[in-house]
Amino acid sequence: MATFMVQFKYTEKGMQGLVKDGGTKRREATRDLVEALGGKLVAYYFGFGEYDGLAIIEGLDNAETVAGNLTAAVTGTVQTKTTVLVTPEEMDQATKKMVPFRAPGE
Repeated sequence: MATFMVQFKYTEKGMQGLVKDGGTKRREATRDLVEALGGKLVAYYFGFGEYDGLAIIEGLDNAETVAGNLTAAVTGTVQTKTTVLVTPEEMDQATKKMVPFRAPGE
């Protein structure tokens, strides 16, 4: 199973819910969603800038992660951007599997 970083930004409706419920309830709701799909919430942070926060989740496959993102997105309160995270050990494995490749124009 993979590890994912899910960055999120709230819509106006989502921000109103955050102000009403607070940050810890949003973390609990995210943890409950991830666990219902069979994964684990490793970290959950709020921030400021392009995204309002991020969650690190592990133990899910691609389909389960998409299901979680869709579940949140259809509420109309949040938008997400998901990045697959690769461990240094996985990068070591990948570098050993590199094969010959002809670049364009060569």
